[in-house]
Amino acid sequence: MKEITITTKYNVGNFEFDDLNKAKKFTILINENLTEEQENEIYLGLIKDLNVELYNKSEFDFRQMQQIRLGLENNIDVSIYAKPEFDFMQMGQIRIGLQKGLDVSWYAKPEFTWAQMQQIFSGLVSGVDVSIYAKLEYHHFQMSEIREGLENNLDISIYINPEYNFTWQQMQQIRVGLEEKLDISLYAKPEFNHLQMYQIRKGLEEEILDVEIYAKPEFNDDQMKQIRYGLEQGLDVSIYAKPEFTWEQMEQLRFGLNYGLNVLIYANPIYTQGQMEQIRLGLEEKIEVSIYSKPKFNFHQMNNIRLGLIKGIDVSIYAKPEFNGFQMREIRLGLENGFDVSSYLNPDIDWKEMEQIRLWLSL
Repeated sequence: MKEITITTKYNVGNFEFDDLNKAKKFTILINENLTEEQENEIYLGLIKDLNVELYNKSEFDFRQMQQIRLGLENNIDVSIYAKPEFDFMQMGQIRIGLQKGLDVSWYAKPEFTWAQMQQIFSGLVSGVDVSIYAKLEYHHFQMSEIREGLENNLDISIYINPEYNFTWQQMQQIRVGLEEKLDISLYAKPEFNHLQMYQIRKGLEEEILDVEIYAKPEFNDDQMKQIRYGLEQGLDVSIYAKPEFTWEQMEQLRFGLNYGLNVLIYANPIYTQGQMEQIRLGLEEKIEVSIYSKPKFNFHQMNNIRLGLIKGIDVSIYAKPEFNGFQMREIRLGLENGFDVSSYLNPDIDWKEMEQIRLWLSL
């Protein structure tokens, strides 16, 4: 006959105990000011015979209590972090460090954020000299860049120089350059932001490129990119590698050079990117761009003159600055359809009225 075992359970609210003394102690420890989550942490500690008095304090929220409880379960000295000035994330970093046997005194300080603690913790794990970056003035992203540099045996002195005060993004570009054994002296300068540094670094990766052409602070990162693209394509970038050109203008000149066009026709910062595009398209289409490659025409006007030239109509009828782009369009469409546009060939007539006249002529 099988032995019958009878066990007695003691319930305190939603919590069940096998031991009456623990149940009684629980009723003494809890009070109406505790949340259910905090009561649960006390319960979990009691059933595992932990010293719950260490965290049964009103200044700890349940997540802080949890971190202290987990530390007690792992037999570590929780007094190092069982302090209300540490939030639960900070406590977690200290607890994990203690469990791994690390010297957490490097970062067990409430003034460090948990993210900074994490970077110092990671450095201790990898065995690097964390004293170099375990400093409040470093953002955790900066700490990460310094730690990665140390782990890869790089000369981090280049980017932790306080005189330069590099952002973490700048540090990253310098670190990656050091890892790739590039000549970072060309861009490891505070006058370059991280986006400019990136463009210079990408150029250095292409060993055949002369990055000194654009490694100048007067070029923003988008301008640098257009110059780098041109160098990669083997183009004569000297035509547009000038700070007075916007990156959009540079792009139009680069497109033209890549098509073998005579970009000198529009290589003038007086033209907007849109005007340059219309002139470039006309050159590609081998039409007489001199008719409209004049700054007095905006890109919309240029576009309608260009389309008229492609269709072979007499654009001189409307290629006049007094007609806006919408009016030019209505005149152009009328001419393309063989209409007598003289009835609305007047800049004083609104383009919508021109459209109505053109549609009437088509009836």
